[in-house]
Amino acid sequence: MHAILHRRYGGPEVISCEETPKPAPRDDEVLIRIRTASVNPYDCHFLRGTPYPLRLATGLRRPKDPRLGVDVAGDVEAVGSSVTDLVVGDAVFGACRGAFAEYACAKASSLTRKPVNVPYDRAACVAIAGVTALQALRRYARLQVGQTILINGASGGVGTFAVQIAKTFGATVTGVCSTRNVDMVNSIGAERVIDYTKEDFTRTASRYDVILDIISNHSLAACRRVLKPNGAYVVVGASSPWALTRLVTTPLQSPFVSQRLVVAMARSDAADLATLGNLLETGQVTPVIDRRFGLRETADAVRYVEEGHVRGKVVLDVA
Repeated sequence: MHAILHRRYGGPEVISCEETPKPAPRDDEVLIRIRTASVNPYDCHFLRGTPYPLRLATGLRRPKDPRLGVDVAGDVEAVGSSVTDLVVGDAVFGACRGAFAEYACAKASSLTRKPVNVPYDRAACVAIAGVTALQALRRYARLQVGQTILINGASGGVGTFAVQIAKTFGATVTGVCSTRNVDMVNSIGAERVIDYTKEDFTRTASRYDVILDIISNHSLAACRRVLKPNGAYVVVGASSPWALTRLVTTPLQSPFVSQRLVVAMARSDAADLATLGNLLETGQVTPVIDRRFGLRETADAVRYVEEGHVRGKVVLDVA
């Protein structure tokens, strides 16, 4: 089989497509014939080994595991001896290690069945961005019916999921994005869209119950100015050194203010995958796909993601 590997840390130039043996599932795993995968900034961090403390787990000088990719959708080809809830032939989606390949093994607990009416490419967008958005809104923001939410970074992978999921919660959504994405963010459910090239949301008269900050391009003090006194500020991810410091400083300030200031740390959850599968099946959430690449074009796909202007998701058509 063919798989995407990186034998050393670096940019897209260190990526190679190599012939490797087909893996065999362990007792709690299934072997997936991969149809589609999707690329996340998460994958870029593993590729480059950044931030550097990450290398304590992944390998100091070179990656211990050269495989790349997490988001996956495909068909079960073999099952481990202890797997009872999935069978050969099931169409599934979720998370696995080494999703940028023709075959990969994944724990059965990290997958769920794909709804029949949901294409593989859309299902492959869910495991990181979709689950992160769902958990940030439900577990960390505790978003309620009738509340107002501002999503800073509404046009990216997590943002496009968050806009749509927030609507299913009965919230009123304001999205922040660039000029070229205003119509798209409006089309997926945002009642109001702020073009950050023309308006600074931290200087408006509006006040929000929740701010979901995916970009972290404003100071925490500025964001708190447009947050209601008992509102929740939730920061997601770290796309820059500035954003990385936000992950540390935000929870430290929370005990001293009336607002809840939290960092959303998403984790793989089969129940959340199933919830998102239902939302996709009923059409309440539709992943936004920006571009498609073939498996051998993975370096180009990663390069595009690293440019930081992706609208929604980038997928790899493996099959």
